[in-house]
Amino acid sequence: MRLRWAILFALLLFAFQTHAQNAPPDKPKVTRILFVLDASGSMMAPWEGQPRWDVAKRMLSKMVDSLNAYPNLELGLRVYGHQFPNSEKNCQDSRLEVPFAPRNAKAIKARLATLKAQGNTPITYSLEQSANDFPVDKASRNVLLLITDGLESCAADPCQSSLALQRKHIFLKPFIIGIGAEKDFGRQLECLGQYYNAADVKTFRTVMDDVIAQTLSKTTVSVNLTDADGRPTETNVNMTFVNNVTGQPEYNYVHYRDAQGRADVLDIDALQSYDLVINTVPPVRHANLAIRPGRANVLTFKTPQGTLWLQSPQLTPNPYGTVQAVVRTPAGATVAGFPFGTRQKLLAGNYEVELLTLPRSTRRISVKQGQELALTYAAPGTLNITTDLKGYGSLYQLNDDESQTWIYDLPHGGSSKVNLPMQPGAYRLVFRTKTSIGSKFTDVRNFTIRSGQTTSVAIFGK
Repeated sequence: MRLRWAILFALLLFAFQTHAQNAPPDKPKVTRILFVLDASGSMMAPWEGQPRWDVAKRMLSKMVDSLNAYPNLELGLRVYGHQFPNSEKNCQDSRLEVPFAPRNAKAIKARLATLKAQGNTPITYSLEQSANDFPVDKASRNVLLLITDGLESCAADPCQSSLALQRKHIFLKPFIIGIGAEKDFGRQLECLGQYYNAADVKTFRTVMDDVIAQTLSKTTVSVNLTDADGRPTETNVNMTFVNNVTGQPEYNYVHYRDAQGRADVLDIDALQSYDLVINTVPPVRHANLAIRPGRANVLTFKTPQGTLWLQSPQLTPNPYGTVQAVVRTPAGATVAGFPFGTRQKLLAGNYEVELLTLPRSTRRISVKQGQELALTYAAPGTLNITTDLKGYGSLYQLNDDESQTWIYDLPHGGSSKVNLPMQPGAYRLVFRTKTSIGSKFTDVRNFTIRSGQTTSVAIFGK
């Protein structure tokens, strides 16, 4: 029976491995482009001898024709301002005329031929309705292209709606083409996404081609991390590409450099705009990366690093246990905290390191590119308060100018008996028993702590 089960298990394992090895590759992402077309009454205004509406329909028909054979591409058409005359001021005049489908250029052209421009300009409502146009598919690239000759005509904020839908990943940063405008009214539409001003028909055609090229072309990025002299030597650092519209991380990579010193090539979606966070310690952030769609982009940033070695003193066992250190910039901003006994890379520069010993101390350090800096603290001694009295007391460090600095409170109202690891130096114990009947019965004792030794202090209750 055992042999049969073993054979069955082996066959199942073999079948699973064979299936995994022969499994088809991941399905390519589907790109969906929703054309949102302005059919308001103003689109009937003349534009180089013909109505803007006719130019827009003709250009859009040619565009969808050229896209019809692209694999993994689906197109959809939403139109606004075409169902009611402008006199009605209808702010919900928007409709998905052609749902998404592959190779549906014929359906889009046929529908365009039957529509007329006559109504209002409900841009915000159309954006919000477009959220229902895209199929629920987290793996897809959803692109929205708005073609308009005017601004929002309803009491609504299209910028806030666009941002909210981008944050929900309904669509990527939209494209907006303003057509036939004598003046660049698009400054009011830049908040929606990437705006283009097509003041003439030729520019409109060029912009349409450029938008589609950006949407469908492959874009790559290589990131060179250099030392202070610009040599590409730094690597093995986490990098985060953050969508600077939504604030969400889009890509996380650990930087890699091959044996020839070349940074690897990363695929990236150029339809979004990014900040790059290079997660050195402290991190470095570069805003609004200059990424050219459809190109092999090379980005270079200086991230010179050295190493801080938090070296524990040679004392076994260490009465402190694990000591922490807090690293700060000279301006006081906290960088991070690390335990002694570790090595940590830091950006080259000046820092203040607070050692969480008793008492705490602060060191000013300079981390240099490619070098290791060792930092330690003196081996502690131990304070042993032998008297077992309940009361109130504190420890003070005695300074060279005979002043004192508070460093520690004994358990409030509890026993005075402690064994406390401390840094070498001169100290003072101030204590009053719980049962004493006046401040004049406070006991003051000076003592010295030496490395690796125990100092015993007795308190006399009164």
